[in-house]
Amino acid sequence: MRRRTVLKAMAAAPLAGLGLSPARAGADDWAAAALAAGKAPAVGGAVFTADATLYLGVAGVRRAGSDEPVTAEDRWHLGSNTKAMTAAVFQRLVAQGRIRDGARLTELFPGMAIDPALRDLTADDLSGHRAGLQDAAVIGMPWLMTARGDARPLTVQRAELAAKALGAPPAGTVGAFAYANINFIVLGAAIEQATGQSWEETMRAEMFQPLGMASAGFGAPPDPAPWGHAGGRPVAPGLAADNPPALGPAGTAHMSLADYGLWLQAILKGGAGWLSADSVAAMTAPPAVGESYRRGWGLIPERAWARGPVLAHEGSNTMWHAVALVAPKRGIAVATVSNDETDGAAVAQALAQTLVGTYAPA
Repeated sequence: MRRRTVLKAMAAAPLAGLGLSPARAGADDWAAAALAAGKAPAVGGAVFTADATLYLGVAGVRRAGSDEPVTAEDRWHLGSNTKAMTAAVFQRLVAQGRIRDGARLTELFPGMAIDPALRDLTADDLSGHRAGLQDAAVIGMPWLMTARGDARPLTVQRAELAAKALGAPPAGTVGAFAYANINFIVLGAAIEQATGQSWEETMRAEMFQPLGMASAGFGAPPDPAPWGHAGGRPVAPGLAADNPPALGPAGTAHMSLADYGLWLQAILKGGAGWLSADSVAAMTAPPAVGESYRRGWGLIPERAWARGPVLAHEGSNTMWHAVALVAPKRGIAVATVSNDETDGAAVAQALAQTLVGTYAPA
């Protein structure tokens, strides 16, 4: 999974749609306009307030070389935008009393041999990428080349990865931000330790079902759905179309744009009774000096169009691209997706800019 930079440039100023115009007279067909201005098989976008969908549009085809159009109900791979969901479910378990608030790693993983430099760290250090963990030390290329063939239960695989990551001196600097997927694999393993269920089962029970996200699942969306693309070529759904399943808590969720909106709307509603108001307040508080990432979200300081700080993230498994911007003070969220990374990233980013400029002018 490629590391994504948060969308500071996109969120930095009021936007005017980058010169895009709706493709059909009288219709705000921004997705079609973005697709026509760039190169990608398909793109989709949506704008949400706490209680309404202001825009939801898709354009293009489910796979290159096909004339099968994408639909508004199609499911899209979210890549690293899964991370904020994992962090939120962890906080939901805290609110339920199933995990102690502020629990250290030694408490989250009782009996595990943890390096002294890591023992006093908490889930917030993991979900803020400040634990000093680095992917190359645990889930580098050798692991990526073989992990899809691992038939053991995912709970066993993640517990093993957590033990390897936490049992050795950190490869990076504890306390310094360094984006790494292993942080969220460890966080997922902590969720599994607390619940006795796989991360996938807990996500379904604690997020997808309570929020009504009926289309949500894991891995490449099964047909009928858009296919991801690698090097411009469509990749059929299956293990080869995503990262190894053990990486799930860091980025394997898929769902429709409307269902992704249910999660973003829960943030805009202050938790909506699903997440505690305190958890949402901690997630959405203005960033401290030098802070750029918290609980699965990139943090952007106050912007005029947002009337406050912005939560931002981009996700990709190298075959899809997803963008999310949440402006809690403005009460608006934007999400865009593409079934391609090479060309789709630019198209999804341009569409996000257009939607911000159109629906949240400064």
